[in-house]
This record gives sequence, C-alpha cells and structure tokens, in this order.
Amino acid sequence: MHMRVLVIDPDDGTAEPLVCRLVRNGHQVRRARTGRAGLQACEQAEVVLLDLELPDLDGLQVCTEIRARGNTPLITFTSRDTELDRVLSLRSGADDCLVKPYGFRELIARMNAVARRVTTGGGPVGVSCGALRLDPGAREARLGERSLELTRKEFDILLLLASAPETVISRRDLIAAVWADEWAISTRTVDTHVSALRAKLGEGWITTVRGVGYRLEDTSRAAPPPGPAGTGGTGARPEPVDGMAG
Repeated sequence: MHMRVLVIDPDDGTAEPLVCRLVRNGHQVRRARTGRAGLQACEQAEVVLLDLELPDLDGLQVCTEIRARGNTPLITFTSRDTELDRVLSLRSGADDCLVKPYGFRELIARMNAVARRVTTGGGPVGVSCGALRLDPGAREARLGERSLELTRKEFDILLLLASAPETVISRRDLIAAVWADEWAISTRTVDTHVSALRAKLGEGWITTVRGVGYRLEDTSRAAPPPGPAGTGGTGARPEPVDGMAG
C-alpha cells in the first residue's frame, strides 16, 4: 500500500533516514520541520507521522488540530516511554503512538493498519470499555443505549480514564491533562468532577486509590448501567497501587 506521507519532525537525525526508507518503500513523502508547516501540508497527506517534540507548537495541539480538519490517519512519536504520553496522544486524536526508537517494519505495519480504517469507511476511532463508548470527535458518551450528558471536563476526565482502563491515573496527571494549568487547580476540583461522573455512570465504574488517584474498572466486573440519572455511588473499595501511572 503506497501512500502520500507527511513526516512532521524537526530532527534531521531521525527524520532524514525515515524519509529515505519510506521513499525506498514506494511512498511519496513530504517533510515539515515545524508544527505550523505541518498544519499547512497535512490536508494533502494520506497518513501523517508526527513527532510530539516540535520547536514552535505543542505537539498535542498540532495533533488535535490535524484531527479537527479531517480523518487523516495520524501516528505520533514520543521519546518518553510513559503511559500518560501515549494516552494523551490518543486523547488528542492520534490513531496510534510509537515510542522512539521503534522498528521500521512495525511502523509500516501500523501505517497500513490505520490507513485501512479509512479505506474501509471507518469513522474516527472511539474509546470503548465494556458498555461504555466515547466518541472523541463528536464528544459524545454512551453507556449501553443511554446517552450520557457530560460537561466538557467530565468528558475529558472519563476519556482519559477509559483510554487506560484498569490503570490508576493520578490526580496530578488528570489536572495536567484536563486543565493544563496545574498550578491553578486543586485536587479537590478533580474529586468534585469525579463525584459527578459517578452519579451519571453508576456504581462500580470508577475506583478511588487513596492518596493516588482514580481507575476505570473493567466493566466485566462493573455494575450494569444505572436507572434514572442521579443513581450513583462511589464504587470505592480498597485496591492495591501496583498499577499506578504517573
């Protein structure tokens, strides 16, 4: 499968060998060294490869803007092997995220996989956890057949938790991802939003790990969808902290 590929990467040491190998594999490749240049060129690409470390713009913001412009397959690269970086990439609209250094054959396989999603008529990739389904593009959430009425922050928190189910996300990481300006937000604000989410989801979905943060439970062990809005509970029970992220 030969494609028009846009590589957004300021680092000659990684970008130039990648471009050469892609060309040798039959792809048409264009390279952008900045986020702004990448945004100008992305609409002509059939797949975008985006390094998150850019000199002019925040890589996640570029990711979000590319996704807002259409359904072009998008893979991000990060040099930090942390789960939060991968989760934030997916939350910002990426179809996949690779940690550098990565294998070229793995990259080609992932490019083909995300490209098939478009050529087979698939829409933007949603996030699912059991009966819970989130559509980041439309910013819609459903629990079974029921639509959830969530505020912007509630949706962002739930999307981050659902992107890494069974993983503890710390309050600090939630603040950094959802509010961005960590200094201005207290952990009590996070707790209040999670409490509101619990009232809408019902019992068993969000577990508190004391002194750390929250985790979205695998719905195979969660309670069935609740009845009328307002029926909720904490769903909290003592849990180990071995899966802590951040």
